[in-house]
Amino acid sequence: MTDHPRRFVIAVVDDDPGMLQSIESLLNSADYEVRVFSTPTALLESDDFPGIDCLISDVAMPVMDGLELARAVQAARPGLPVILVTGRPDLLPRSHLDGLGQYRVFKKPFDGQELLTAVTLMVQSPRPRGPRS
Repeated sequence: MTDHPRRFVIAVVDDDPGMLQSIESLLNSADYEVRVFSTPTALLESDDFPGIDCLISDVAMPVMDGLELARAVQAARPGLPVILVTGRPDLLPRSHLDGLGQYRVFKKPFDGQELLTAVTLMVQSPRPRGPRS
C-alpha cells in the first residue's frame, strides 16, 4: 500500500461565481482539495468546515462580509489561516484585522502565483489547532 501525504483542504468563499471558479481552478492546479461556497453561512453550516486548512474569502459580500466571516472562523477554529481578497484594501485598517491570527490581504486583481505561495506557506506553518471533528 502506498502512503500518500494528506492533501490540504482550502475553503473559498465569494459571491462572484466567476471568481469562485477562477480560484478553485488555480488551487486545483496546485493539487489542493478545494471547497467553494457562495455565502459565508454556507461555509459555516457545512460539514466540510471542521476539516478545512485555510480560508480564502472575498471581503465585500452581502449579509456577512469577509471580515465578519474571518472573525467567526477564528472563534470556531482558532489559528486557522485566513486570506482576504478585496478591491479596496484601504477600507481594511489594521485595527479591523486584530485578532485574526495568521492572515494575509490580497488586492484584486491579484497574482495567482503569489496567492498559491501564500496558501502554501500558511498551511505548512506550525500553528495552534482547535479540534477537527
